Amino acid sequence: MIIKSAKKAFRSDASLIPTNFIDKLEDIVHGFLGILLFIISVAAVFFSVQRLIDTRPFFPTGMIQGINDILLVVIILEIMRTVVVRFTDGVFQLDSFLVIGVIAAVRHILTVGAALTMEKDKTDEAFERSLLEMGVNTGIVLALVFALFLSRSARKMRGN
Repeated sequence: MIIKSAKKAFRSDASLIPTNFIDKLEDIVHGFLGILLFIISVAAVFFSVQRLIDTRPFFPTGMIQGINDILLVVIILEIMRTVVVRFTDGVFQLDSFLVIGVIAAVRHILTVGAALTMEKDKTDEAFERSLLEMGVNTGIVLALVFALFLSRSARKMRGN
């Protein structure tokens, strides 16, 4: 107990700026970022709906764009959730970043797959490159899902 209070006193004396001021400033910045991310996600939803209405033909172009836009909004909201959790708990959660990575990689796989089906005059080199891109992103998804599994298993073993 005495050691903890001595360390705390030493840390605050060694700093030119009080740590509680820095903590409050950090909280303000995280709060601002959370609000900003929410505003961006709402704007993205309105843009996505407008683009969905205006896109012709609706099938398949509009549907593919709609799914892509929805996944982008989900990514933004997950980042916002991560910022809010950091704001309330004081730590970034590994699981949140892994989920964001999985969603982003799946979004890219869907985009590349849609481009493959829609482009009729694709060169063999571009086709092979797209397949390689999809394969790499599939590997990324599998690695991130495995990392998520390991993270959650480790947390269960610790009893959290």
